[in-house]
Amino acid sequence: MRLEGKIAAITGGGGGIGREAALLFAKEGATLLILENDQKSGEAVVEEIKEKGGEAQLYHLDISDEVAVAKTFKEIEEQYKKIDVLYNNASVFWGKKDGPIDQLDMTVFERIVKINLFGLAYCSKYAIPLMKRGGGSIINTSSSAGVIGIPKCDAYTASKGATVSLTRSMAVEYGPYNIRVNCIAPAAIRTPMVAESNLNDPEFDEEHFLTAGTPLRRWGLPEEIANIALFLASDESAYLNGAIIVADGGITIS
Repeated sequence: MRLEGKIAAITGGGGGIGREAALLFAKEGATLLILENDQKSGEAVVEEIKEKGGEAQLYHLDISDEVAVAKTFKEIEEQYKKIDVLYNNASVFWGKKDGPIDQLDMTVFERIVKINLFGLAYCSKYAIPLMKRGGGSIINTSSSAGVIGIPKCDAYTASKGATVSLTRSMAVEYGPYNIRVNCIAPAAIRTPMVAESNLNDPEFDEEHFLTAGTPLRRWGLPEEIANIALFLASDESAYLNGAIIVADGGITIS
């Protein structure tokens, strides 16, 4: 029970990596606060957690709406008084809309950055006062696109590169409050978002990607990223602060 007694909020906890993390955190004893824009998937994961004897609550939330985020965290404060873990997992990759900056519709650029970066910032802003009461762990989500250049997704890359820099800044800022801020930078994780952005793209050569570009020669699994998040959420990582953990099977070094 590595998270026993902890209150853990996960954005995008209804699907993909977020869902796996929610189930794993609950198994390890945490009370889960699922912050999810897709109400149906959010309700499903809350029900599954409860069926397995865990505790969870859904907060239907668009993280790109600051007013809604502030309201949600006020409700969390009234009910739970504190938060021990914030996993900023939610983000979007619009492979069919994103692209090179000179060809990119700026409304798309703004929307992607609004969700991926501003959403993370909003949730952190309103969660941190609840963490200052006893310390905690913030886990941000970047991508391989945040540490190397990736073509045809300049909005996504901008948001994920900024996430890396913001993680480091937050780690310095809030370390004195015993709030650790770290970041996971996944790539090639087999989720519905990857299917939408890559696998459904007729120009994407999956075999070449795995054999020529991925040293481990396979896709990553959502539960493998969830395990990293569990480590960062737990007291086992108590001296880890400002770290960027690249979990991509070696793509960024090949």
